Amino acid sequence: MATETQRSTGRRRNPATRATILATAFAVVAELGYAGLTIEKVAARAGVGKQTIYRWWPNKGALVLDAVLERTAGAGSDGAPAELPDTGDLEADLSAVLVATVEEFADPDFDRALRGLTAAVIEDAELALAYRERLDGPMRELKKRRLRRAQEAGQLDPDVDLDLAVDLVFAPIAQRWTERSGDLTPDGARTVVRHALRGLAAP
Repeated sequence: MATETQRSTGRRRNPATRATILATAFAVVAELGYAGLTIEKVAARAGVGKQTIYRWWPNKGALVLDAVLERTAGAGSDGAPAELPDTGDLEADLSAVLVATVEEFADPDFDRALRGLTAAVIEDAELALAYRERLDGPMRELKKRRLRRAQEAGQLDPDVDLDLAVDLVFAPIAQRWTERSGDLTPDGARTVVRHALRGLAAP
């Protein structure tokens, strides 16, 4: 019975161990790629038993998703992504977000980890659902919330579909990253925002 109690509260009682495992998983996937990452390698490098990892993550896809969340949100699976900036200047705010995204993509470690996760999401329907619910979905809602405020301020067409607007602003950079094509620079990100907002502007 004591063992079961320890298992049910392990996540809460060992935040340092959890952080170590996630940092190690990120380092391993950045070094070896998703295909090269195994639970055994992460456990060995983190100095924990495999059973500790499997107690908290059912497979390596779930582990890598949490590792990426930890790196991007700074709070891991229990935290929430930060609100998008709202200075009143919509173009400047969206440009700041896309420039930060481009800079993140330029980090070789993050690039390889995210590419590995992206490939796994394509192959694993359950992981894809978790990705949408815990990373892509919450971020999309924050983007829509910022654009909705711009609509209310008269900066965007009040009839524009906000999901479509999010895609017009953010998808070009994601596609360029995925296909390794196009201008993945801060200036390129600003250009994408400028042209997207021309099409979305209030009449």
